[in-house]
Amino acid sequence: MSVSQSPANFLWFLPTHGDGHYLGTDVGAREVNFNYLRQIAQAADQLGYFGVLLPTGRSCEDSWITASAVAPWTERLRYLVAVRPGLQSPSVAARMTATLDRVSNGRVLINVVTGGDPVENKGDGVFLAHDERYAVTREFLTVYSDLLAGKTVNFQGQHIRIEDGRLLFPPVQLPRPPLYFGGSSDAGIDVAADTVDKYLTWGEPPAQVAEKVAKVKAVAEPRGRKLSFGIRLHVIVRETNEEAWRAADDLIRYVTDDTIAAAQKIFARMDSVGQQRMAQLHGGRRDKLEISPNLWAGVGLVRGGAGTALVGDPQTVAARIKEYQEVGVDTFILSGYPHLEEVYRFAELVFPLLSLQRPSNVTPLRANTGQFGETIANERLPLKQAQP
Repeated sequence: MSVSQSPANFLWFLPTHGDGHYLGTDVGAREVNFNYLRQIAQAADQLGYFGVLLPTGRSCEDSWITASAVAPWTERLRYLVAVRPGLQSPSVAARMTATLDRVSNGRVLINVVTGGDPVENKGDGVFLAHDERYAVTREFLTVYSDLLAGKTVNFQGQHIRIEDGRLLFPPVQLPRPPLYFGGSSDAGIDVAADTVDKYLTWGEPPAQVAEKVAKVKAVAEPRGRKLSFGIRLHVIVRETNEEAWRAADDLIRYVTDDTIAAAQKIFARMDSVGQQRMAQLHGGRRDKLEISPNLWAGVGLVRGGAGTALVGDPQTVAARIKEYQEVGVDTFILSGYPHLEEVYRFAELVFPLLSLQRPSNVTPLRANTGQFGETIANERLPLKQAQP
């Protein structure tokens, strides 16, 4: 089996910071409440997604509370929630992690978020410079991982001090749930190489992702560590390429030049190298948004973080995904607007063209091999059509 045919994990996104049909406007906006988030999670669970990412920050509902509320309504779905070094005690975070892992039957994934917006950080009481925050992250993960592994921790660092730290109730996943981490700076990569399991990147062109994967491997391997790799992307898939590109243009139809300028001004204040790399892909311009074949940077005109989307018909998007697999990516964290409709659309159109890694901690759903679609005239089943 070639690399491009190897099974991959596909996660979806719970839009706890808002959702709608268009970006940068309240036209077509949708209320995001518990019932809506539950619908998305249950759809992702039924459709075969490995998990869902819950964002973190002051623009979002709290990821831990949301995950704990939604998880009981799903069976297989895993929940990628954030720990925040500098905002949380590693001991408290370890207890939260172990508890959620137990009550969800081992369905927790951990996203380590250092934070890249100095203004937001100050609002949360964090006044450390960029590299200092990664020093805190390293100390935090040292204590956090040891506690989850059942060790008694006595630790004296520059930023964190722990005496007789213990976790009385362990997580289901041993020695701890997997750690996901994204950080494009040298300081971030240095921490990742020593501490985490999966290194994440936002959706840059495959050649740039290949360079980043090679750089992380070059740092990690001499230390005796091997990381896996994931990517965060939006997707705009339609039955034809023409329809997909029309949908991409439609997504930003209400985005004005003033809105773009205001958003880019906010992004410019951030010291996140990953965010800087996202902004450089489009430069705040809407005339050159296809930055690589079928990779569109229009989302990043007004959205922080992941700012690119794969655009095309099912076969084209599947081919682009396989290109990322060929450079070492095995996990895809996806989203689309609106998230409920698009979680179905991507699974129905693209999953049949890919090999999926199924969750291993629960019994799979029984396969339904019958006909699908509404019965014709209350009597006849619809004809089975070939996959597009």
